[in-house]
Amino acid sequence: MKLYSLLLFFTLTFGVVRSQYYFPPLTGNTWETMDPAELGWCEDSIALLDNYLANSTTKAFLLLKDGKIVIERYYGTFTMDSLYVWNSAGKTLTAYAVGIAQTEGLLDIDNPTTDYLGAGWSNATLAQEGAVTVLNQLKMTTGFDDGVPDVDCTDPECLLYLADPDTRWAYHNAPYTLLDSVMEIATGMSMSNYVYQKIGSKIGMPGLYLSIGYNHVFVSKARGMARFGSLLLNDGYWNGTPVQTDLNYLQAMRTPSQALNPSYGYLTWLNGQSSFKLPGLQVNFPGPLLPNAPMDLYAAEGKNGQIINVVPSTGMVVVRMGATLGNSLVSTQYNDTLWQYINRLSCDLGTNSLNDINYNILQMEGKQIQITGLKPNDSIEFVDSTGKRVVFRQSDNNFDLSMLSEGIYFIRINSSGKQKVFKLLLN
Repeated sequence: MKLYSLLLFFTLTFGVVRSQYYFPPLTGNTWETMDPAELGWCEDSIALLDNYLANSTTKAFLLLKDGKIVIERYYGTFTMDSLYVWNSAGKTLTAYAVGIAQTEGLLDIDNPTTDYLGAGWSNATLAQEGAVTVLNQLKMTTGFDDGVPDVDCTDPECLLYLADPDTRWAYHNAPYTLLDSVMEIATGMSMSNYVYQKIGSKIGMPGLYLSIGYNHVFVSKARGMARFGSLLLNDGYWNGTPVQTDLNYLQAMRTPSQALNPSYGYLTWLNGQSSFKLPGLQVNFPGPLLPNAPMDLYAAEGKNGQIINVVPSTGMVVVRMGATLGNSLVSTQYNDTLWQYINRLSCDLGTNSLNDINYNILQMEGKQIQITGLKPNDSIEFVDSTGKRVVFRQSDNNFDLSMLSEGIYFIRINSSGKQKVFKLLLN
């Protein structure tokens, strides 16, 4: 009886939460808005965020609160109806689709990948290959070598054994991309058709996968990203309609999937963890992935700043689509700076408090840094994690750090007797 009461309470609690959340119609452009003033946000503060977005190659930006649009911006020729690539932010969408296929009994993530692709899909021995599971593909722990010349290459000769599964975390696109083949064999449908039938049609998110080289990249409108973010926030339901009923799987997506990189769930980035690894590096950086963002945030992130941030504690979804931001496969530095602006939207802080973020730190190609907002008499120094000053080359507001190794550095800007410090992750 007690168990029944607990389950009933759990179900009703989730029902109440969903009933308070706004869901836009499945078709058309109708979407309720919320006045920023209702949240105590000031227009001057929003203007500073807008300026930051406009000057950092942003194409679209949406901020939802409880499902309603608070801020929506499009830049240049980009519009509400423009389509754009999600890049690796689509990994989270893939993970969601895999979970639905498992719920339908079409696959089991604990099964070897060989069960779906057949033997010989890699260059490993049959025993090594047979130890890799679909779950390893979701966790980025297949053990295949990400140091090959082309990490996107899915040909068997590119998939080289380096370590046993679950002993090494590496952000490796090729094993991830092969999840599409696993899904197509398991479901008998293309990824575009399966995702639209099981997810897109239920939340009003048209889109499709495009093949770009070896990669399969999802394309949609910016509002499609926002709709998926709302689905993530609402535990598998869209306006009372179940999309994914396996809450255990959804919880596994947004919690650490392994101890090697606790900031990674199932193809999803997690904030608030003790440490994190980044693509291409085998270094554990201490602290949360996004120190300026809410600790319960989880995110879909892709190259050039394709971002879906989900914050359960505030009912907030933040979406950003944009062009080049350097060569990082995920844009954690940009995302963290973005949250500095979001954190300063409150009128209670006053526009004078925004002095802390008058400087914009942008990572360009390679190890090139651009700092905007500098004043003529400002002095700048870069220090490593031990506090030691490091050498750099400066040309106007551009800084060449190519002589530095990868790691965490701090930028100190001395201005009018005051010092501002920014954290920089160099990779």
